[in-house]
Amino acid sequence: MSEQKPNTKVPDGQTPFYTTRQMPPNDKGFVGYETVWKPFQKEVPYQKPKTP
Repeated sequence: MSEQKPNTKVPDGQTPFYTTRQMPPNDKGFVGYETVWKPFQKEVPYQKPKTP
């Protein structure tokens, strides 16, 4: 049978909208990826408009 290679660390993936990071393997050996989204727009607190 073929031998399994030890898992290598994959560098973080950077895009303008999100970052992906490799997660540690679980008990079955599955290695997943975590996606961290960057905000698309800035939120500002609401200010009541001036009355005429």
